[in-house]
Parts: sequence; structure tokens; C-alpha cells
Amino acid sequence: MDVSGGSGQPRSGNDESAEPRAHPTDPAADPTGPAERGPGETSGETPAAPDEPGRATAPTGKPAPDTGAEGDPDARSKPPSDGRPSPAPSGTPAPSGTSEPSGSPAPSGTPASPGTSAPGPQVPAEPREPAAAPRHAAHHAGTGTPRHRTDTPRHRTEAHTDGTGGPGRPPQRRPEPGGGLLMGRPFGVPVYVAPSWFLVAILITWVFGGQLDRVLPELGAARYLVSLFFAIAFYASVLVHELAHTVAALRFKLPVRRIQLQFFGGVSEIEKEAETPGREFVLAFVGPLLSLVLSGVFYAALLPVEPDSVPGVLLAGLMVSNLIVAAFNLLPGLPLDGGRMLRAVVWKLTGKPMSGTIAAAWVGRALAIAVLIGLPLLTQSLGSDAADDVGMDTVMDALLAAILAAIIWTGAGNSLRMARLREHLPELRARALTRRAVPVQADTPLSEALRRANASGARALVVVDADGTPASLVREAAIVGVPEHRRPWVPVSTLAQDLTDGMRVSAELSGEELLDALRANPATEYLVVEETGEIYGVLSAADVERAFVKAMARPS
Repeated sequence: MDVSGGSGQPRSGNDESAEPRAHPTDPAADPTGPAERGPGETSGETPAAPDEPGRATAPTGKPAPDTGAEGDPDARSKPPSDGRPSPAPSGTPAPSGTSEPSGSPAPSGTPASPGTSAPGPQVPAEPREPAAAPRHAAHHAGTGTPRHRTDTPRHRTEAHTDGTGGPGRPPQRRPEPGGGLLMGRPFGVPVYVAPSWFLVAILITWVFGGQLDRVLPELGAARYLVSLFFAIAFYASVLVHELAHTVAALRFKLPVRRIQLQFFGGVSEIEKEAETPGREFVLAFVGPLLSLVLSGVFYAALLPVEPDSVPGVLLAGLMVSNLIVAAFNLLPGLPLDGGRMLRAVVWKLTGKPMSGTIAAAWVGRALAIAVLIGLPLLTQSLGSDAADDVGMDTVMDALLAAILAAIIWTGAGNSLRMARLREHLPELRARALTRRAVPVQADTPLSEALRRANASGARALVVVDADGTPASLVREAAIVGVPEHRRPWVPVSTLAQDLTDGMRVSAELSGEELLDALRANPATEYLVVEETGEIYGVLSAADVERAFVKAMARPS
């Protein structure tokens, strides 16, 4: 991972700098500079990757040997010579506000834009918590029809620890995904009804009620109860469609976060991509297939029923609606199921999933234009000839076409961004992003701790007990909030956050597994440990976020 350096060399809290002190409002240094910065400094630029961790040696009162960083101007830009090269700085930092993986309404997984505040070195700026771990799951907008969605994996990956989790602290449980009214958990997957569904249910009840008034005028006001039943039955069919995707995903050992019924259909949030194009094809095809089966079932049930009766009208409506759902989803463009089937075919032919995504996404965009232009023309040619109905029907058809086209176009773009996200995720490696840390005891003054960090070229502080076992992490934002003249009298324990099991991550984690571990246990800093349990360093969520946004800014 190519990340840029910070904005200054770490110093002791009570040592005077040889350089002029920067004003808090001074602009940040060039983010491509390789300079280090200490745990008491903040910067909006992407931090440099540490060169080597601070090992979990027993802390003593003696300062670590000076590495020459103090007083030598040339030494400020040289990484500590520990045998491990520092990655080269990146060429182009990502612009602030970039949130590539986000889509139509983004879930909890979209990474926030990185902060850009850049106070000068050691100047106590207004304290600001580092940004939370990036979230990068994207929602595809509804398409009027159900479909499944593959996302970055959210199954929790346990980090290697040294087995010294805090006593009496149970592992943190992952929060429920949410997303509306919980209706149940078929196959262990929560099913939510989004608030927008109620708006659609009212709309369907009103429109279908008007049709019933022409077919069965004797129903009177009761036609709206029949229409409401139709709306519920239709979305039950959509749920069956989504359950087909869910069962197939679980069969392929792919985690499913939730099913959500929402405006214009449903979404099955499958959190990991299929491993082969064959599985991708099956995963996409089972939904439309089951909708076709439902349409056939309703047709068979309609045969012995009187067509002009309430059961006949309901069965006919459900038959036609499921047929439309299946046909629309089989259109070969992302984010529809047919688009995923096309992606699987191109993936199989080229051997490259990215090529399949590009092809299916661009077909999806062409499909959006076709829907925008063709749907109003089609409905007008099949619609009523009454002059009073033509104007309103034309407006409604154009509005519906515009909404569907926008959703398909946006979903295709989201699919491209998600594919690029997966392509760049392996660049996020815990070992490369971790800051070197020094162990200090709880009663160590902050100024002394910063002096030790400066002497060893470290940029993080780990509070350990008398046996050298990590107990807490000193928060960078808390250090910034302590005035320099008070640091000799402030023990590091008052600025530290107690370690929990979820705040220990393995140095071997990378890509999706790394983001998964951080998302499962939100924090500002994490203790990175080797497989042997030794301290490797401290990982800042803000560093991961900046590296994530920078990786997404690079062309594929």
C-alpha cells in the first residue's frame, strides 16, 4: 500500500523544537512527503506506513536510544533502519469527500470522506476523533423488481491474539443490520420491510382499486381491501423471489446479511461474491426462475375459478405481475439478475470477473436509456384511447420510466464501483498500515512517553502492565487535546482506551478480512499483534480510511 507521510517528526512534549512552530491554521505539508509524525500530532494527509513495530519488551524507566531523528535535519525524512523498507509515497492523494463504494442509499459500509484538518506540529488543535473504519458496502437501488446483491464480505474474521483479552470482557457482538420493520428470520436471515414499502402499498392499493372498480363495480369501497390484499400478496411473491437467491447463496456458503422489501421490489444483500462464474449464474438465475414458477402456479389455480370473481381477478393479477417480475429481471444488464447472468458468461469466456462486470454494467446503462424512451411509447400504444385518460397516463408513464431508468443507470454504476473496490481491496494490508508503537507503563508522563516514541521513531503508544501485557491504547485525539506545558504531569493512562478482544487484529489481515474485522468492532485505534502474540504496532482507523480512499482514486 502506497501511503504518504505525515507532517512532522515526533518530539517529546517538553522538548523545544529547533524549527519555527507552525500556526494551527497553516496548510498541511505536501501529502507526498515522506516525513514522519508523532503520536501527538494530527494531519489530514495520508500517513506513512511504519517501518517496524515496537516489540513488546518490558518497559523500563530508561529512554530508548536516540536514532538521530532529533537535531539532524536530514534524519527527519529517513525511516528508521530496521531492515524493512518503507513503501514509496503515492502519487495522487484522493480528493476529500470521495466515497467511491457508496451507492444509492449507502448502508453502513460506505467509507466516510477523510478529514482534512491540518494543525501544525505539537500545537494543541481542537480535538477530533480519527475517522471511523471505512465502510464500503454499497446498496443497489431498487429496480421495480427483486434481485440479489453481492457486496464486500461481512462475515467476521477473527484476528490472531495473544490470548490476553481483558478479564471479564465478553467479545463484542455484531449489531443487527436494521433497515426497517423486522418481519422474521427465514433460514436465519432477517427480513425487513423498509418504510418506503408502505408508500408503494398505498399506491398499489389505489391503482389496483381503480381497476377493480371497472371490473367488479359491485364491490364498492370493499375494492380497496381487495387491492390491499393484492399488494401484500405481490410483495410476498417478491419475498419468495429473494428467498430463492438467499437459499442458493447459503448453499454456496455465501453469507447473507439481510433481505429488505422496499420501494420498487426487494434486495437480498449477499455479502460475498461467488467464487466461480457458474455459481454466479445459478445465484442470479434462481430468482427469476422461481418467479416464473409462481406465475405458472397462479395460472394453474386460475383455471377452475370464475374470471369475473374476486379470486379470479387476484389470481390473474398475481400471475401477470410475477411474469413481469421474471421477464424484467432477465433483461441482460446490471443491476438486474439478467445482468449478473451476463456477467457470469463474460467472466467464464474471458476468465476475468472485472471484464464481465464492465460488459454487464454498460449493457445496463444502455437498457436504462431504452426504458426511458421505450416504456412510455409502449404503454401509450397499448393504453386507453379515451382522450381524457391520454394526458394523465402519458405523464405517469413518463415518470415511471424516468424513475426506473435512473435506478438501473445508478445500479450499473454502483456495480462498476464495487468491482473496482474488490480489485483494490488487497492493497489494504494491516502490516503496511500499522504505526510503530512503544510500550509504556500506566504512570508514565505523557511528555516522557512522547520522548521515547520520538527516540525510536514510533507514532503510537501502548500502555502495558508490569508483565508487559498490553492493557490499553493511548488515543491520538486525546494527546492532541493536552496542552504541551501540562504533558509532564499527565499520565498516559488517563488518555488511554482499554483494550477489548475486538480491538486486537492480526498483522496478517488484509483486504476484505481487514475491513470486516474493523467493521465488526468499531474503534479509533487497534492493537496489531503477530501470530505469536507479540505487539506489532497500532492501526489507526483514520489511516485505513485514507488508504482506502486513495486506493479507490487510482484507475483500474
